[in-house]
Amino acid sequence: MNRRRVVILVSGRGSNMTALIEAARAPDFPAQIVGVIANVPDAGALEKAAAAGLATAVVDHRTYKEAGRQAFDRALDGEIRVMRADLVVLAGFMRLLTPWFVDTWRDRLINIHPSLLPSYKGLHTHERALADGVKLAGCTVHFVRADMDDGPMIGQVAVPVLSSDTPDSLAARVLAAEWRLYPAALAAVASGRARVTRDPEGRERVVFDPAEPPVDPLIWLG
Repeated sequence: MNRRRVVILVSGRGSNMTALIEAARAPDFPAQIVGVIANVPDAGALEKAAAAGLATAVVDHRTYKEAGRQAFDRALDGEIRVMRADLVVLAGFMRLLTPWFVDTWRDRLINIHPSLLPSYKGLHTHERALADGVKLAGCTVHFVRADMDDGPMIGQVAVPVLSSDTPDSLAARVLAAEWRLYPAALAAVASGRARVTRDPEGRERVVFDPAEPPVDPLIWLG
């Protein structure tokens, strides 16, 4: 099996990164994690990645304050290419990427967001969901586009909102759903089953070929 080479971008502790690394240990998983890059030198994910035997690198965004965002993104792109990535996965990467970077990795760059997009883009998703009184929260994996938390959706998991929920308790349940969803979505992209199409109005959608139900019945892909 020709496994796609994946580089993960992180900013923090890397819980979704860990879920992806564990999933990729399966011999039939269609992707291999080859490296982890952080924009924060002391990100906890780096130590976990190194312990897993992965190549790591740091591109500190603070050193590019004067040079600008695109200079940072070009340096980031350079490190990704050193690791010979086929796909780039954002796992708690807290930087907005420039249109140049997004276009360079178009349809090879995916992200996970802790809401049922297109609802609650940006930060403080759980606080906003509770304030609005919604009954379902969840998470979404999508191909990245230049606008924040935008792009054709690969998969989602819905999580019921309980009357007793706090932002922290809801976040914990959504995070557990993320750990199930992200490996399934990455497998679909890496295997070539998930691809982006355009409808007659030019709207992008992800279709699956062949269509098949996910192993986890709580995950919606497609």
